[in-house]
Amino acid sequence: MTQNKLWLSSPHMGGGEQKYVQQAFDTNWVAPLGPNVNGFEKDLEQYLKQGKIAALTSGTGALHLALIQLGVKYGDTVLCQSFTFSASANPITYLGAKPVFIDSERDTWNMDPELLEQAIKTELIKGKKPTAIIVVHLYGMPAKMDKIMKIAQQYDIPVIEDAAEALGSHINGTMCGTFGEFGILSFNGNKIITTSGGGALVCKTDVAKQKTVFLSSQARDEAPHYQHSEIGYNYRMSNIVAGIGRGQMEVLDQRVAQRRANFEFYQKTFDNTTNILTAPKEPKGYFANRWLSTILADSYEHREKIRLALEAHNIESRPLWKPMHLQPVFADCVSYTNGVSEEMFQRGLCLPSGSNMTQDDINRVATLIKSL
Repeated sequence: MTQNKLWLSSPHMGGGEQKYVQQAFDTNWVAPLGPNVNGFEKDLEQYLKQGKIAALTSGTGALHLALIQLGVKYGDTVLCQSFTFSASANPITYLGAKPVFIDSERDTWNMDPELLEQAIKTELIKGKKPTAIIVVHLYGMPAKMDKIMKIAQQYDIPVIEDAAEALGSHINGTMCGTFGEFGILSFNGNKIITTSGGGALVCKTDVAKQKTVFLSSQARDEAPHYQHSEIGYNYRMSNIVAGIGRGQMEVLDQRVAQRRANFEFYQKTFDNTTNILTAPKEPKGYFANRWLSTILADSYEHREKIRLALEAHNIESRPLWKPMHLQPVFADCVSYTNGVSEEMFQRGLCLPSGSNMTQDDINRVATLIKSL
């Protein structure tokens, strides 16, 4: 008999979502904007404790608008973490700019500050000052933001934090997504909370938020007729989708706690195993939401043996992100590498990590891997 499918990270409703969605129907706020959008933005602002939020259709759209507001244009270079999903880099190309990829360090698997500074110095020698830095908090583990922000400030280059995987993560109480000039959030179906599809831009000022809202609403000027002085985009979140987000915010802390419990179980299970390591431990002062739990096998062959065995037992897993500097679409881009992300890609595997997993589910995953 086929066992039920265990997904990597499936949506997990909390029960309160329908209340907000029903309110939208009852009041006929099914048009794009409405009270749920404002409420969801306020909920997020209170949770992050600082910044102004613009709710959008995706994290990718949020990153695109952040780059526009930082003045990125055709021919510019943007320094971007290589070990990430392609959505962290794609918006750079929308503007005709070129990504320059920076490899990771081993402590957090995120952007290596030493390589970052090396890249800045080299690009300056070439006569091309980078316009922005995009750092990613991979799998919910905060990057070394103290060092990265210090370097960015030294060379006067603004930072965008891709915190799509890191809602709820923080360093000494400062939430991921609030360190840089802009922060990116995602509420895609596999994220720690979901609006089915959606994202948000975390802005430092209300002026930046209003500019984001303007650009995301087709950049319509103040006029009784349709008038446009800038190119706009259809990136604004809808009132119904935002209602799902409001319900999800009510259970966010529970979702973080369950994801962390999943990781701790895997860690306890595998840390006494000689040929499997769990994801990096949190540096002092760091708090990771553990969006996905990951392991490192001792070789590519061992990782594939685990992945294929899980697949045969109806359990979804996935290799760690293939670095952007190895992607065919970015083959002509400059990169500063140290081999860390390539090694992690070869050896690493994401395990089922959903907050709706039962203890039997997680036991099933761990028992199968240990049997190998």
